[in-house]
Amino acid sequence: MADAMSTIHKNALKKLFAARESAIFLALLILMFGIWLFAPKFLSGSNLYLVSRQISFVAIVALGELFVILSSGIDLSVGSIMGLSGVIAAGAMVAGIPIILSIFLGILGGMLLGAINGLLASYVGIAPFIATLGMLSFARGTILIFTKGWPIINIPTAFLVIGQGDFLSIPIPVWIMAGLAVVAHFVLTYTAFGRRLYAIGGNEEAAFLSGIRVKVIKLTIFIISGATAAIVGIILVARFNSAQPDTGTGWELDAIAAAVIGGTSLSGGSGTVLGVLIGAAIMGIIRNGLVLMKVSPYWQTAIIGVIIVLAAVLDRIKNRRRG
Repeated sequence: MADAMSTIHKNALKKLFAARESAIFLALLILMFGIWLFAPKFLSGSNLYLVSRQISFVAIVALGELFVILSSGIDLSVGSIMGLSGVIAAGAMVAGIPIILSIFLGILGGMLLGAINGLLASYVGIAPFIATLGMLSFARGTILIFTKGWPIINIPTAFLVIGQGDFLSIPIPVWIMAGLAVVAHFVLTYTAFGRRLYAIGGNEEAAFLSGIRVKVIKLTIFIISGATAAIVGIILVARFNSAQPDTGTGWELDAIAAAVIGGTSLSGGSGTVLGVLIGAAIMGIIRNGLVLMKVSPYWQTAIIGVIIVLAAVLDRIKNRRRG
């Protein structure tokens, strides 16, 4: 009995260290240790509380981006969808619409914008890069038209707990992220939809010839991406007690970087929820560490850009080795 248990434990450890996420997780630990050496306040309870909340925002958007990238697509509009969905929800609440219904309207708005992306990419045949780039501009312009460049304020106090509160000393957004991650993992790992999505990313033509409804699945994943972006946009309204016109600007880069750093292949067909969570953690910790080390915001942007390029290069090298 003891030998059997020992064998099980050994096999579990082998699987753990053989998983590609183990290397990324090790890099995360080394990164945390390095930042702690230069900024001891990094591991303080208050800072970890703040950074975990920030990581949750990026992770939720990246989870939606994961679904799109698995199909070998890309969604550049998630940042603008975040902003517009937050404006819709905040505007509805300020207009006197109940909080729950306002949240529903904000998420519905994000799903609608995602559906437009999906229709353009799958049924019209426009490249996802172009379709979502157009949506990025459209959604951002709509925000400015609606707000005239001014933030929406006077948000109901009862709503603010979503972005500012905690449960068991863990920020509410982290719980939301965890719940969405569990659902995403289940869908991608244990459902026919998930298996078909991986098949499409591996070889779209072969997937189509095997009877998979490629267009329907592509439409669905863009709706999922729009929904997750909307959720973060709405949470940020609660976090800052206002809907800012520039909310979400540049977040598409963080979402894509989190997915790619976490091992998701830009060529499609390869990637996991756990990898995305670790990638989002790396992105959040790097940003937090640079702030603690008092690195100029201009350099922060440049460093994040370099990280994105390096992640893309590593992904390319990995794909060539597989080929």
